[in-house]
Amino acid sequence: MTTTVADARAVVSVVGGVDGVASVRPTATAGERVRIDAVLEPPPDSERAVEIVRDVRAAIEDRRGVDAQVGGETAVLLDTQDTSQRDRTVIIPAVLVAVFAVLCLLLRSVVAPLLLMGTVVLSFAATMGVSAVVFNHVLGFPGADPVVPLFGFVFLVALGIDYNIFLMTRAREEAFALGTREGTLRALAVTGGVITSAGVVLAATFAALAVLPILFMVQLAFIVAFGVLVDTLLVRSLLVPALAVNIGPSIWWPSRLARSRHPAG
Repeated sequence: MTTTVADARAVVSVVGGVDGVASVRPTATAGERVRIDAVLEPPPDSERAVEIVRDVRAAIEDRRGVDAQVGGETAVLLDTQDTSQRDRTVIIPAVLVAVFAVLCLLLRSVVAPLLLMGTVVLSFAATMGVSAVVFNHVLGFPGADPVVPLFGFVFLVALGIDYNIFLMTRAREEAFALGTREGTLRALAVTGGVITSAGVVLAATFAALAVLPILFMVQLAFIVAFGVLVDTLLVRSLLVPALAVNIGPSIWWPSRLARSRHPAG
């Protein structure tokens, strides 16, 4: 961290009083600025170290009139986590709203887009849960890059919705002639081979990135590969068709297809 010469003593006193700081001492002076090195008790890349840096910043802010900036490896990690958290709270809802609007226009429905969005979010949540177990308890990774969940979400929502669009647009076309139930089954039979093949190839492509000796790439490769297989083999093949058949014509509400009373349902 750096501070002014006049505030150096106060900063050393404040930082030294934070729980988890092992030692604090000025190390260099450049003009009116003083560099102060603080050594933390836990490893610098641990979650505990991040919380200590957060406490250090809060303690300095509480000391009025002190001009100091906290930097270093752990501070960068803290800033990255805070930025990633903010990005998730902004980007994820924006992506969901944009995709939902596109689905509504494409399917001329509200219920079907809600159904598709729900299944994709459920698939993403399941993928992240399995990934956490694999990373923490099977592979023993030391942690995760804060941006991995956001990247994984964007990839999986884009790919999962793409597969569902391919299925449900065909189901809607078939429903006009065959009814919702038979139309959905027909769409599943016609598009199944193409979607499954595309999903397996895409999952294998992303899985190949896992050979890179970069933690971020290994985690992202597993998340996307596993999530694509879940979307392809379970969500698109079983969950979405089953829900469409059970809901029946109401899935196309408020379009006129929802009001049709085809004998096939």
